Amino acid sequence: MIKQKAFRLVEKGAHGSIINAYFDYAIMILIMLNLLAIVLETITDIHASLRDFLRVFEVFSVVVFSFEYIIRIYVSDLTHPSSSRVKSAMKFVFSFYGLIDLLSITPFYLPFVIKIDLRFLRAMRLLRFIRILKINRYNSSLNLIWSVIKDKKPELAITGFVTFLVLLIASYLMYYIEGEAQPDKFPNVIASFWWAVATLTTVGYGDVYPITALGKFVSGLIAILGIGLVALPTALVSAGFMDKIKNSNKDSIKCPHCGKNID
Repeated sequence: MIKQKAFRLVEKGAHGSIINAYFDYAIMILIMLNLLAIVLETITDIHASLRDFLRVFEVFSVVVFSFEYIIRIYVSDLTHPSSSRVKSAMKFVFSFYGLIDLLSITPFYLPFVIKIDLRFLRAMRLLRFIRILKINRYNSSLNLIWSVIKDKKPELAITGFVTFLVLLIASYLMYYIEGEAQPDKFPNVIASFWWAVATLTTVGYGDVYPITALGKFVSGLIAILGIGLVALPTALVSAGFMDKIKNSNKDSIKCPHCGKNID
């Protein structure tokens, strides 16, 4: 009975529990406040005046996230069924969200377990940003994004591969075209790769640019090509969104008499 209540608290489902909704909103708000706290810590004046408050808030957040993590392990035999409770717990711990939950609280507990260099500890504290990924569990809109990306993964992978090839070819071309004229700007293909990224994405920072006529011509072609290549992933994801929304609206049409979905 207690496990079922805990399951209804932390897991979304058809049970339609109002407590579950409140719990989801509370966790989402806490995650957003954590991100705000991380940002405030980088502002010296604010961090100095709110040091104690931010520390207390961090401890409170870790306690809440740890409590949630323990509950999810407790109900793992319901969420991740297996032949034993231990295997169910392991399936949850090593699942995507299980790892996110664990990494979001690890930086707080690690110094109590092992002695860590302060520089490494500061780097570990960056893992707190992972808490933003937890919000995907409580928001159907974010789940839709992941679903679309998953469905379009083959197309996105091909687009990414083609983009990488274009970047590599452009880097080679500019190295051989501009290398002699600007040995400090285009000393090798790796350095030229930075120019290719800035040009293909049409950002154009202006820190590295061609000065030869042929180099300018090739640069112009790469910039024009970049408009289409950068737009391809956006078009694929947009098409996926439209398909998902269309299917969702179709599934939501119900018969006014029997209440069943209309095909």
